[in-house]
Amino acid sequence: MCDSIEDARRRFAEELRYTARLGSQAVIAAFATVPRERFFGPGPWRLLSPMALGEYWTTEDSDPRHLYHDVLIAIEEKRRLNNGQPSLWALMYDNLDLSDGAHVVHVGAGTGYYSAILAEIVGRAGRVTAIEIDPVLAAQASENLATWPQATVVASDGFTFRPDRVADAIVVNAGVTHLSSVWLDALAEGGRLLVPLTNVEWWGCFVMITRLGGNPDRYRARFAGRVGVIPCIGGRDQAAEERLKVALARGDFTAIRSLRRAPEEPDETCWLAGEEWWLSTAPVPEPSL
Repeated sequence: MCDSIEDARRRFAEELRYTARLGSQAVIAAFATVPRERFFGPGPWRLLSPMALGEYWTTEDSDPRHLYHDVLIAIEEKRRLNNGQPSLWALMYDNLDLSDGAHVVHVGAGTGYYSAILAEIVGRAGRVTAIEIDPVLAAQASENLATWPQATVVASDGFTFRPDRVADAIVVNAGVTHLSSVWLDALAEGGRLLVPLTNVEWWGCFVMITRLGGNPDRYRARFAGRVGVIPCIGGRDQAAEERLKVALARGDFTAIRSLRRAPEEPDETCWLAGEEWWLSTAPVPEPSL
C-alpha cells in the first residue's frame, strides 16, 4: 500500500459516494474524516465481507488502511457483534438529510464509530446522544469519542431512554420487533426515526418515520431498505415477533405510507400493529380542524 492513511480515507469516502449513490457532501466528508481504526483497538482485525457474511477473515497485518473498504469489522466475534457495513449506513444517513446543528439520538452506539460519523455530519453546533446498553462498550465509546465534544455517550437501554431534548433524528442501530413510544414522543416536528424491523434470523427492513405535527400527531412512514442486523436488547417481544414475521413474509414493504397512534384503531390498511401504534398502507391523514 502506497497511499497515506488520509488518502485511504478519502478514497474510501469517494467509493462510498458511488456504491451508495450519496448526494450529501456532509456524509461523504464525514466518512473521509473519521479515523475508523480509532474505534477497534490495534490490528490485525477480523473482518466480514458483505458478500460472504458467514466467515470472518483476518487482515494480513496492522496497517489501518485495511479498514477503509466496504467491510464489517468484528467488535465481539462470538456474539457476531460488528461495526456495520459502511455503504449501508452511509445511504441511510444520506436519506436522513441531517442539517448542521441537528440533534441526533443514536441507539446502539457500540464503540462509537458511526456516532462519530453522525457528529461530523451535524457539526460542532450539533449534538449526538449516543446510547449503548453494554457498559463496557459504552465506556469504550466515551473514550473513543473524546475529540467530538458534540457527542455524549449514555450507558442505558436505548428502548426506554428519554433524551433531555427533542431529537431531529433517532437512528436505531439494532433490530427490533416493535417501536418504542419513547422514540415517537422524542421526535421534533419534522424529526425522523430510522428503525430496522427484523425477524428472529436478524433480517428485515428499515422504516423511516417522520413526525409531521398537527393535532393529533401525524407521521409519514416509508420503507427505506432491506437490512440484516444484530437484535436490540430490550426491543424484542415474542408476540410482536410473530406479527412482524407475518408482515415481512408478505414482502410488500414499499406499501407502507404512514404511522398511526392511539386512539386510532387499526383498520384494513394496517401493515403491522403494535401497542398503541400501527403502520398503515394509507397516506398520512389530513389534520383535524
